[in-house]
Amino acid sequence: MGKRLELLREIVPGLSRVAILCQEKNPGNAEYLRHAELAADHLGVRARIVTVHDPGDFPRAFAEMRGASAVIQLEDVLFTSHRKQMVELAAENRLPVMYGIREFVDVGGLMTYGPDLRDQYRQAATYVDKIFKGTKPADLPVQQPTKIEFLINVKTAQAIGLVIPAPILLRADEIIE
Repeated sequence: MGKRLELLREIVPGLSRVAILCQEKNPGNAEYLRHAELAADHLGVRARIVTVHDPGDFPRAFAEMRGASAVIQLEDVLFTSHRKQMVELAAENRLPVMYGIREFVDVGGLMTYGPDLRDQYRQAATYVDKIFKGTKPADLPVQQPTKIEFLINVKTAQAIGLVIPAPILLRADEIIE
């Protein structure tokens, strides 16, 4: 969360307020929100949490976020299932949004910083192979993602009036034009 906020601060001039969009019922959000608020405090940015319950809440949530300089969207199947709608609402409201997975950038979202899910699927396949060969699941270690990716959609940046600094573009793993 800290890196996502740091990248937003480097890309959005004068970043002072960030909205954190999350699905209220997701129990995994508490830790992410805690880290986001700590990072915001550390960087001198005011964070505001905006929650949704279902796709019908999306327009209301984006209306609430209009005063924010940028948005960090937490991962949730609700958002991923409606990623095109989420990206369209961000574009309509001219909000720079940092996503956690590449699927949003692939459909026109601004940028993502997060684990490479394809790499995680490959790691999962090695676990399945070990289990099929007799290893007990309880004997396998818990693994953190080993590959993090940073993607930027420069066409989207231009559409919302953002100029991505060259040093940021150089740090990106992939630039979508």
